[in-house]
Amino acid sequence: MQTLSPRQELRRAFKRIESELPPRLATGLRWLRHPASRLVRIPSGICLIAGGVFSFLPLLGAWMLPLGLLLLAADVPILQKPMARFALWCLGLLDRFRARRKRN
Repeated sequence: MQTLSPRQELRRAFKRIESELPPRLATGLRWLRHPASRLVRIPSGICLIAGGVFSFLPLLGAWMLPLGLLLLAADVPILQKPMARFALWCLGLLDRFRARRKRN
C-alpha cells in the first residue's frame, strides 16, 4: 500500500468531510480549500480557534476549535497529518454510530 503524504491525507479528509455535508456547505468548504482563498481561510481558521477557546459562551462551541485547526492545516504543514487523522477518526466514529443505529 502506498503511503500518503500529509498533504494528501488532509486532502482525503477534506474530500470525505465534503461528502458528508449538504451540497451548499460542501461548496463553501471546497471554495475555502482553494489556494486562492488563503487570505480568507487563515483568518477564518484563527477566528474559529478563538471562538472554540471561548466555547463556554452561548453560540460559540467546542466544534469551532477543530474546524479552525483543520482550516489552518491547509497552510501549516505540521498540522496536516494530525488534523487529517483526527478528521478521519471522527468520520469513522460517525460511520460506526450510523451502523449501530441501523442495526437497532
